[in-house]
Amino acid sequence: MIDFKPITLSDKPVFDQFFQQNTYRSSEWCFTNLYGWAHTFDTRYAVKDGFLLVKFMNLQGGCSFLKPFGTGDLKKIIEELIADCGCRSNIELGAVTPDMREEIEALMPGVFVATPIRDSFDYVYASEKLRCLKGKKLQSKRNHINRFKKENEWQYVSLNEHPEMIGACKEMLRQWYGNHVKASEPSLIKDYTTTTRFLKNFKELGLRGGAILVDNRVIAFSLGIRLSDDTFIVHVEKAFADIHGAYAIINQQFVEHEAAQFTYINREEDMGLESLRKAKLSYRPDILLEKNRLKIP
Repeated sequence: MIDFKPITLSDKPVFDQFFQQNTYRSSEWCFTNLYGWAHTFDTRYAVKDGFLLVKFMNLQGGCSFLKPFGTGDLKKIIEELIADCGCRSNIELGAVTPDMREEIEALMPGVFVATPIRDSFDYVYASEKLRCLKGKKLQSKRNHINRFKKENEWQYVSLNEHPEMIGACKEMLRQWYGNHVKASEPSLIKDYTTTTRFLKNFKELGLRGGAILVDNRVIAFSLGIRLSDDTFIVHVEKAFADIHGAYAIINQQFVEHEAAQFTYINREEDMGLESLRKAKLSYRPDILLEKNRLKIP
């Protein structure tokens, strides 16, 4: 049996050692995401034969693995995962992008069947697009921002330069959650727990953060981190929707101030939430990053 253990904050150096050479643009390949959502998916990990192995509980209550990350005999380590499951039909590899799928298929032809999971597709945008919002298709975003600027005395504050503002973001999050707690999305409590974990361990996780203030009050904030050399990932974006343009301004300002040096911005999945899917599609993603579930028939 492979000795999988829960992910803790102290495990960050282990993951960073593997992920510093990450070339994937999918949202799972960073410590913050795995640690932040470990409470939801009972995420565990092991290091074996030069590979980082990540095991989690999928939404159906079964066990899944990420594609082993590292260098070595990939076929051999996948076969060990199959053996660890006790039954070939039990194993599931989740969040498998097309390039990962091709790599596995080349080593193990015909073993797995791939099923695209649309709710898990990542929305990836050119950084310049989110910063500049050029063109007719993004005219409405520019209009929202212009109206926000006209109607409010506002400022952008970097949480890395002003960590004393993290407490104000926590208070804003509590208010935001209170405004949405009666909504139908069951994922809100889990999202609140994850975001609170990010804010509580902001410095230790190495996050970048920014907030929009109106009349010295936080009305929006966002958190993210480097995913790869050319891609930055946005983990959190919260804003008071009753303030016109609040979401649009934090989206644009956060990328401009915290991630302008990156080519791409990954804004993660929509989890099948219609409102979130509509919002993310409205920014016209440059890459809708496909993810698959691989199973042995």
